[in-house]
Amino acid sequence: MDSNVHSLGAAPDYAVPLHGEGRWDGSSAVAEMAGEFGAQLVRAIRAGLAQGPSTAREPQRLSRLTWYAFATEYARAHWPGRAAKTRDEVSDALTAVTLAMCWDRRGRPTEQVLRRALRHWAFVMPRQGDPMPPPQDRLALQWVAKASRPLIDLYDPVLARDVLESLRRKQDGGEAAVETMRRKRKVLVHALGYAMERGELGSNPLEQVRWSVPKPAVSVDPRVVANPSQARDLLTAISYVGGYRRARGRRLVGLFAGMYYAGLRPEEAVAVTLPDCRLPSSGWGRLVLHRTLPQAGKRWTDTGLNHDERGLKNRRPGDTRVVPLPPHLVAMWRESVTTFGTADDGRLFFSERGNILSYTAYHHVWREARALALPPALAATPLAKRPYDLRHSALSTWLCAGADPAEVAQRAGNSVEVLLTRYAKCLYDRQSINNQRIEELLYAYDPPVDPEE
Repeated sequence: MDSNVHSLGAAPDYAVPLHGEGRWDGSSAVAEMAGEFGAQLVRAIRAGLAQGPSTAREPQRLSRLTWYAFATEYARAHWPGRAAKTRDEVSDALTAVTLAMCWDRRGRPTEQVLRRALRHWAFVMPRQGDPMPPPQDRLALQWVAKASRPLIDLYDPVLARDVLESLRRKQDGGEAAVETMRRKRKVLVHALGYAMERGELGSNPLEQVRWSVPKPAVSVDPRVVANPSQARDLLTAISYVGGYRRARGRRLVGLFAGMYYAGLRPEEAVAVTLPDCRLPSSGWGRLVLHRTLPQAGKRWTDTGLNHDERGLKNRRPGDTRVVPLPPHLVAMWRESVTTFGTADDGRLFFSERGNILSYTAYHHVWREARALALPPALAATPLAKRPYDLRHSALSTWLCAGADPAEVAQRAGNSVEVLLTRYAKCLYDRQSINNQRIEELLYAYDPPVDPEE
């Protein structure tokens, strides 16, 4: 409850404003006093609602559950069955809110230590055999437990706004990305809903604060989309990354080619296995997708591995997606299997030791290949800056080729609505091609030139 809320029967000592020649506006002073009393009354009532309606036999008592105690309970209650990436995102959001919900007590650890202790230990379900937190982190968590404000303090609009504003900030003090803000706010809203289910809160404290997240960009930035010629140069450059013997780049050519020619997401391309493919000696092939391997980190997976095995994005468990493979891609994948074989579980693309490819490993290769393939002027632009941009380029290419949007959406694993709002973008330099066509059409209707003139 707000520490500034006094007994409702005692009026605070107000300084009455003077107006004119030593006179005071009584109606203005009364209105000001009434407004302050009303605000105190509202805060007191809202805090009283935290336990829900009371009964005649049981007097109502305010919940003294701290935010930190509630947040750890919420994280553990929503751990089983969740995707590893979701667990990571929940921990990130709860950490930001917890830091904003702490009193400024003596002995506060550094921000780095507090974040590490909360992210790595407080909001994680420990597995059997996991080590204990190091002493420094244990002390940090003890400080948080003592410094954490009560959950019902969120009914104070000033504090609630401070908590929401904390979701805007990155660790370096800069403004977070819009998607990050939206994700953290979603976790906070869901957590408060859980508190209402438990009877710790009577209503959503955020409803009293007018605070919103900027709308995210819906469409893909056309500057990241590569045309077929640029994509071909990028794929060729990948084979030159690293020494020939280690084949650090050569073994990943097919991985990136799958993102471009088949429109695969990175976590889908990493999970492709040979038994799921039909790779004929000529013509189009086929891939049946049914799983992904997103990288989340050992701390968040049930297996203790870096990657979490999941189904297809935005699909029900067990759903599949059939993706046609163009002849260019079929040839590349056949060559990859001939040269490097497959991993023990049939994966086409893997590290030198046969492990699942990490995000860091293939991003380093992509950065080096991009520097080799693009001239300096283009390398300084967002063109194909991330491997995921190959998927953007693929879908844009298919649409520009006149492919049926429903078919493109089915291959990509999107709805038609999402496809047309996000991916219906022009290829790099396609504007000049259209300009040329328009110019030719205009010239065709010009009056003929008399050769004698």
